[in-house]
Amino acid sequence: MRYVQTDILRVAKRVNNTKRSYLLVNPLQAKHIPVSPTQALEMMETLGGQLAQKYPGTKLVIGFAETATAIGAAAASRLGPECLYLHTTREPVPEVETWALFSEEHSHAVEQKLCGDRLEARLKETEWVILVDDEISTGKTLRNMVRKLREQYPGFGEKRLVAASLLNRVSPEDEQRMLEAGLHSEWLVKVTGEDPAGTAAAFQVEEAEPAKGAENTFSHGELDSPPLPDPRRGTPIHRYQEHCQKMAGAFWTFAASALRGLERIVVLGTEECMYPALVLGRELEHRGYSVQCHATTRSPIGLCAAPGYPITSGKKLSSFYEAERDTYLYNFAPCDALIVVSDAPTYRQEALNELTAAWAPWGCGQIYLLQGGRNVWYLSEL
Repeated sequence: MRYVQTDILRVAKRVNNTKRSYLLVNPLQAKHIPVSPTQALEMMETLGGQLAQKYPGTKLVIGFAETATAIGAAAASRLGPECLYLHTTREPVPEVETWALFSEEHSHAVEQKLCGDRLEARLKETEWVILVDDEISTGKTLRNMVRKLREQYPGFGEKRLVAASLLNRVSPEDEQRMLEAGLHSEWLVKVTGEDPAGTAAAFQVEEAEPAKGAENTFSHGELDSPPLPDPRRGTPIHRYQEHCQKMAGAFWTFAASALRGLERIVVLGTEECMYPALVLGRELEHRGYSVQCHATTRSPIGLCAAPGYPITSGKKLSSFYEAERDTYLYNFAPCDALIVVSDAPTYRQEALNELTAAWAPWGCGQIYLLQGGRNVWYLSEL
């Protein structure tokens, strides 16, 4: 399928970010705006198919947290079952021994890191390394990352590198800087003639208010499926896909009786955990439900009801990962059932209570949290 700029580009206004006033919002990406999971994955896999044609046999794909984790996984899925998928993270991962650290300077959360365990060995297995982001504006973050990786891992300097994205806004001058850094650019859509800062400045926005959680009593169950592999540490893409699909099938077995007769389902990822939610959403869509997917995010974005502005509702929430971390959810969609898919290492009922309260005005008869790939916490008559 062919995509054009109007398909995948909207401009929103950031809140409390002095480095960049705007945020590019992709309505098909299943991050900030609810969308059909099939449509989202089709877009991501289209980029992957383009990469597979030009760089066949690539064995290492690196996605960027938090927004491009699902894009990287979907792209890797088109490069063959043995392609290793690894994404950057801002999360603590105690099992990791070595990290490569670098900066995403315009972001709300600047520090990024990439697992370095066994990276030299993995580099020996591939000619190309593909770096995947949702949008590339100047290439500075990628150049920062590549410089750090070459300093720490000599094998990285021997590889041919691709910077792939859904949107590419890189100027000819910055494109030359990327080439000098050894980065070849690939994209789904080349953006031209945009002034996102000017577009964002025209809107008067409000900050998302904190959700006020009410106490709920959630039941607990367990899925008959293996734990999800962690792409923060690296996983063969076929294994990641297989386990996501097993989780989706096991959840259907668990909740089918309660879901029968419903029509609208929202499947929500949490921060960096997006791909498993999309796989589950697509499975439910194939079963005849009207499904929309999106995800919580660390990005503070302004709310505005003006025509043409993409973010119309939102709440500040406690993170499913850390009690002291704020996250946000935007563009609430009415639904009969809400299913949250998270790879948070522990269960935080406070976060689930806040989300439940935030969704109340939009109606939702059943709520499920799939935590860690196996545990299910729910408000439902099963």
